[in-house]
Amino acid sequence: MSLAPFHLAIPVHDLPAARAFYGEVFGLEEGRSSDHWVDFDFFGHQLVIHEHPKMPYQDNAHTNAVDGHDVPVPHFGVVLGWDDWEALAKRLRERGTEFVIEPYVRFQGQVGEQATMFLLDPCGNALEFKAFKDMGQLFAK
Repeated sequence: MSLAPFHLAIPVHDLPAARAFYGEVFGLEEGRSSDHWVDFDFFGHQLVIHEHPKMPYQDNAHTNAVDGHDVPVPHFGVVLGWDDWEALAKRLRERGTEFVIEPYVRFQGQVGEQATMFLLDPCGNALEFKAFKDMGQLFAK
């Protein structure tokens, strides 16, 4: 299966802080931009941050329990290769990132075993990054 890049536009109430976060913390390359939005190459996908007043979920995220953790809803992110996930976790830790859920392996020894971590951008948008040692487990039941 070949994957097509997704396009995701998210609201940010502090465009300069969000621009620095995605550009410097993650090291993402910028694409086009204006005074009110910025495109980023988000691990091969198109992420656009759009200046917008704060949304209610950016202050008080709802959570659902998953594997003993409170997972913020809504959230987005990407599935990385295992080595890339480990490198990203290291990069984020070295930059003193505050995690909502620290990097760990979820569902160990079960169907769907995966590495995961959750964090918030400066505007309260929740991100999840995950990896599978066996990508065949991505949709396994």
